Amino acid sequence: MWAAAALLQDEKFKTLGFEKTIMGCVSDGNPVLVLFHGYPQSSYIRRHLIPLLPPNAPLFIPDLPGYSLSAPISQNDKLAVGKTCLSALKTQIQRSTSGSSSLPVPIILIGHDRGARIAHHLAVHGASEIKIKAACFIDILPTTSQWRVYENAKAAAGSFHWPFLANVSLATRMIRAFGGDNWGRELLNRWAGSNLTRLETLKADRAFNVYAGFLTEDSVVEATCRDYEAGASRDVEMLEEDEQGGRKVECPVLLLYGKDYIGGECNIKAEWEG
Repeated sequence: MWAAAALLQDEKFKTLGFEKTIMGCVSDGNPVLVLFHGYPQSSYIRRHLIPLLPPNAPLFIPDLPGYSLSAPISQNDKLAVGKTCLSALKTQIQRSTSGSSSLPVPIILIGHDRGARIAHHLAVHGASEIKIKAACFIDILPTTSQWRVYENAKAAAGSFHWPFLANVSLATRMIRAFGGDNWGRELLNRWAGSNLTRLETLKADRAFNVYAGFLTEDSVVEATCRDYEAGASRDVEMLEEDEQGGRKVECPVLLLYGKDYIGGECNIKAEWEG
């Protein structure tokens, strides 16, 4: 099923004219759009967005380390994950330009869910030889704020997977016993709720086959759990250290969120400005 999921993803990108390469049109006025996905998705989720973008827009749409087709890494905190992805971007650009430019690579970070948390950490700390011009965070609160929201019983029940997946040893064994593909489908159907339009959009282009299929691979199950483990430990510590040190996002930010999702949990503007 993992191989079938990979084939579906690659074939869809081919129909969109999207190749696994970096176009040589990156400039300060035409920065690379770096798109980070969430859980349990892959870069496949961007199939809806790609056709809407200008044809000359440079895109970098990685599978997060350990997710789907990407190899896992030893450190799973969001800053380490983000820097790993941007290192891969720099390598590809150097190959396509013969390493002729010494200028920092201009980018705009766009992420939702787990990917937005990666974008958040990068927007605070930056990355070597990268110029972050702007960032877009979709459907998140700062991780420290999100854990506080889960002090509410209803909110905690709705996002039970946060503490569950953070217990890696137990979660990986239970997901494998249940079937990674079954687990993925259960979550996606749960999040769609009773909204049939939302469900059909989520399932379009056999997306459930892609996301659930990748979760049949044991390494993907473990890596995605490691993501949440970091989200309950090192990520929180780093944000607390940033707050104590007065470090904040320096670039312009567009914050997007659903009013019936996290918009109903707290004062979003106050949480981000605080």
